Amino acid sequence: MSPDRPTDPRALLAFYMEAGVDAFLEDEPVDRLAAEMPQPRAASAAAPLQVPRAPDHGDGPQQARRTPPQRSQVPILPAASERPSDVGADAWLEAPATPDAAIMAAREAAASATSLDVLRTILDRFEGCGLRLTAKRLVFADGNPQAQVMFVGEAPGRDEDAAGLPFVGRSGQLLDRMMAAIGLDRSSAYIANVIPWRPPGNRTPTPQETQICVPFIQRQIELVDPDVLVTLGNPSTQTLLGTRDGIMRTRGKWFDYDTGTRVIRALPTFHPAYLLRSPSYKRMSWQDLCAIAKVLAQ
Repeated sequence: MSPDRPTDPRALLAFYMEAGVDAFLEDEPVDRLAAEMPQPRAASAAAPLQVPRAPDHGDGPQQARRTPPQRSQVPILPAASERPSDVGADAWLEAPATPDAAIMAAREAAASATSLDVLRTILDRFEGCGLRLTAKRLVFADGNPQAQVMFVGEAPGRDEDAAGLPFVGRSGQLLDRMMAAIGLDRSSAYIANVIPWRPPGNRTPTPQETQICVPFIQRQIELVDPDVLVTLGNPSTQTLLGTRDGIMRTRGKWFDYDTGTRVIRALPTFHPAYLLRSPSYKRMSWQDLCAIAKVLAQ
């Protein structure tokens, strides 16, 4: 056991949970690949092993061909009897077989959502992102879907994963205080994340995971249709606003976020978790909040 790993059983269990471990399979390690491999039969001297030859079709030596595995048809939505009335019959997709296919499936699935309820149902059944297999719950959103302002962070943490709601841990409590400072709360704002599932151990989402999830948050923004979009932190700012600049350069500057049908004013600011680590930047964050309040009052 490494020196920095806790030795108390309860602390050790908390350590494993934080690292994303949520199940124990066996007391002893088992090489399951070896156990599943067929054992070769001993070749008899009287009956040597015969290797079948590929058929000759007259066009040179033939190589053995593998039959590609059939991809199962896995719906990302419930059965027709369980679907909301506004989910169309065409909202069924194959289980993505490649990362590119998963991204395309996400785009098609997100575009088919005609309401936030339908979008949530689609995400709850979407099979194209591996994060859903390690997360406890889908963390879709919190707040008022008719709000003028929408806050978007990067991904849920442990507390959010347990509650199924975004921004409920320490950073969420700070976000609540930040909103309250300009007269907002969760009944007058809408809160979501670019990634709706917690990455194991709170690791940074991979570029592939982000690309798969982007169509869903983009559609979520379209359906909420806020007057002001607030991106919290560098990852959500770069992902949604298409900039490569860091948060120090982008915060406090207004951007145009084009949904395709409307241009929404967007303002990047610091993520509450960053402010907890660097409280000296709260002054700049307060300036950003005042700018948001001014626009909302117009």
